[in-house]
Amino acid sequence: MPPTAQDFQNELDRLFMQAQLQNKPYIDVKSGDLHKRVGGYPGHNHRMPVCCKVMLRNMRKGDQILQQPPKGLGATLVIRYSLPR
Repeated sequence: MPPTAQDFQNELDRLFMQAQLQNKPYIDVKSGDLHKRVGGYPGHNHRMPVCCKVMLRNMRKGDQILQQPPKGLGATLVIRYSLPR
């Protein structure tokens, strides 16, 4: 079964928590890496647009898009999230 938006959100929350426990001031998340952690990427039925939309929805004031593919939603999207969340 392909991953859902909630699957991506859960993994992103887990990454935030791990980075906060290490007292990091920020965490950089690449969409391709996040999708690989959740599963189903690379593959024919990947959910990269869903993954990227979840990442973008989690942006807050102070967060930055460090890299974005030309079409906006792709495996090279990188967002720097300020911590703590």
